[in-house]
Amino acid sequence: MDLHLQPLATTCFVSGEPFTEGARVASFLVRTGAAMEIVRYDVLETKTEGFSPDGVLACKWVHPFKPRRAGENPDRALKLTAESLFVTLADPTTERTPENVRLVQFLALMLERKRIIRLKGKSADGQWHRYEHAKSKALFEVSADELTPEFFVAVQEQLSVLVGGPKAPVAPVVVAPASGTVDGQPVVDGTAAVASEVPAGTESSAPATEASATPVQPA
Repeated sequence: MDLHLQPLATTCFVSGEPFTEGARVASFLVRTGAAMEIVRYDVLETKTEGFSPDGVLACKWVHPFKPRRAGENPDRALKLTAESLFVTLADPTTERTPENVRLVQFLALMLERKRIIRLKGKSADGQWHRYEHAKSKALFEVSADELTPEFFVAVQEQLSVLVGGPKAPVAPVVVAPASGTVDGQPVVDGTAAVASEVPAGTESSAPATEASATPVQPA
């Protein structure tokens, strides 16, 4: 199944107020309805109290509103891929939550293996890995917490809600020396053999429409 993710709305779903530059906006992706389609809701953070959309929450993040640049196409397609989700959730202006920190950590493992991001070191306190995005050269901080069995179970549940269908298995990470191979896989920066793809259905594109709450239609 392909998912079409709409861009950020320009008005609050709850109050109808236009978003102003810098306003803190909470974005929700919710799987809802008989067709179990993904709907996006964009709500001013000050209006989220009591907001409880029907369905299962797949993902939520809070970020400052940025108006579209002059000449930017509002109907441009936005792929819901591991890369776009990582860039959105790991953005330094996006509020960190335990659920998003965990999801970003898993996505980073996948993207590092594909060389979409590169490990550049750790924070001074050792709690965060620093990654550089190969295309934009932007730097992102990713949790350096231990990867436990409970971590992978929780990530599997998050991805299952996001893409729908049966839960997809999440491959564990094999930690190895800084060079060489593990089970025939090359080792890069001490990490080998991570899940190479988001569960089927997270990579697609389609024209998007502007709305505060927009269904994401299966292709």
